[in-house]
Amino acid sequence: MYSKIISGTVLGVSAMIVNVETDISSGLPSFIMVGCPGSEVKESKDRVWAALRNAGLQIPVAKITVNLSPADLHKDGTSYDLPISIGLLTSAGILPENASSNILFLGELGLNGEIKPVKGILPIVREAAAQGFSECIVPIDNAYEGSVVPDIIVRGAQNIIQVIDYLKEKRDEIMPRVQTDVYSLFADTDSNITDDFSDINGQEAAKRAAVISAAGFHSLLMTGPPGTGKSMIAKRLPGILPPLTLDESLEVTSIYSIAGKLEKKQALVLHRSLQSPHHSITLPAMVGGGGIPKPGAISLAHRSVLFLDEFTEFDRHIIDSLRQPIEDKVVHISRARYSLSYPSDFLLICAMNPCPCGYYPDRNKCKCSDSAIQRYLGKVSGPILDRIDMCVELHSIDYEDMNPFSKNISTYKKGPSSIDMRAQVMQARDIQKERFKGTEYRFNSDLKPNDFENYCHLGKSEMNYMESIYRKLNLSIRSYHRILRVSRTIADLAGSKDILKEHLLEATGYRPDMNYWNL
Repeated sequence: MYSKIISGTVLGVSAMIVNVETDISSGLPSFIMVGCPGSEVKESKDRVWAALRNAGLQIPVAKITVNLSPADLHKDGTSYDLPISIGLLTSAGILPENASSNILFLGELGLNGEIKPVKGILPIVREAAAQGFSECIVPIDNAYEGSVVPDIIVRGAQNIIQVIDYLKEKRDEIMPRVQTDVYSLFADTDSNITDDFSDINGQEAAKRAAVISAAGFHSLLMTGPPGTGKSMIAKRLPGILPPLTLDESLEVTSIYSIAGKLEKKQALVLHRSLQSPHHSITLPAMVGGGGIPKPGAISLAHRSVLFLDEFTEFDRHIIDSLRQPIEDKVVHISRARYSLSYPSDFLLICAMNPCPCGYYPDRNKCKCSDSAIQRYLGKVSGPILDRIDMCVELHSIDYEDMNPFSKNISTYKKGPSSIDMRAQVMQARDIQKERFKGTEYRFNSDLKPNDFENYCHLGKSEMNYMESIYRKLNLSIRSYHRILRVSRTIADLAGSKDILKEHLLEATGYRPDMNYWNL
């Protein structure tokens, strides 16, 4: 007897419907799986057979053929266990032939019949809803992420017996629908501010650069001696970024779901994160890849912050691999069987020491030779520096700035809090939102050169100033454009409709070649 059960798989961040076709016929007893199954899928027959037997279900000893269609698409993962088992039960006559119509199934089976969580639920459920399926039956631990998709019923299953009972009777009390009010999840936008900028004493220039970076989504490189607060500033940056919108949250949650990074019963990723990989990270772990290509750190940082501490300690080819994703906001992974694309629209924040010992240009502490300093700084290539919008230098903090008790406590005032800084960022973001309404742009950092005349128009004196800066600093065209983007954000923070010379001057001061790389 023949049956067809609906399942799905992910390709990058997209999903595709997979038909699990099962046929039980007379012949020599066998269990054959076709349709380009990977090793995990081939092992499914043993898990399914043991799970059904331990659940007290008897499958006929016959010739069993399972086909995963489309057959030319390579299938990986354990999510086919549940649809294969339902197909077997339907072909064996244990389940009614039409019991599983218009329902998509996903889940891994334990040998005791338990249904275990799998990866990629959210994008597959979204695809099922787009194609008009009425229900999805998924593992109970995955049901909450699937329940954020409208126009489709998502049910969470704990074991195979529960699924069978539901398919026979179709009663909600057997397997209740899981529902999530996604809008209520976004009620508290300040709940992710655990580390506050007010805890950082001094470093006002770096805090100012952090606000500009967050307001326009501009990449930032911080240089300075050890212990000056570079990591503290980076770790607090997600807290001043604009809150995730629902669409952005769905994008990020899909990536986390595919990577298996969602916590149990987590519906959505609600806040922007900080991805901070160690400098020993491999290329596939950074940009994505592997035998079964998975999202890398730059995709997990999508719509959030990618923080590279000890920037010069990363391998040169790791740093240079960021060049294309920074520009295109997407990373392409090519394999013999297929090519995948993962989004990588991240805010790049880097921190590094100015020399091997970390104390240059303080020659009382720094004993590095000029050639050693040049070699150290040379680990960061020119093309990468050209793609970093801003660079700010941090200095050692005076005792009076560090310790409030060294001052008159009645007049001592902490620096701005993360909530105050987020208010500045949101004000500038609202200006950008209104400016870019109806366009593809979200932040000033997204601006393309052919639109500079419309959004970054300069007066005559400002044009003369930029011409002199362009010639004096021998800027590349990309560097010139980045100065314009940063100055547009500075003007937005100042509430200025026009970009003034003072905004251009500040933006120029953030260029990397205005710091250590002009040695």
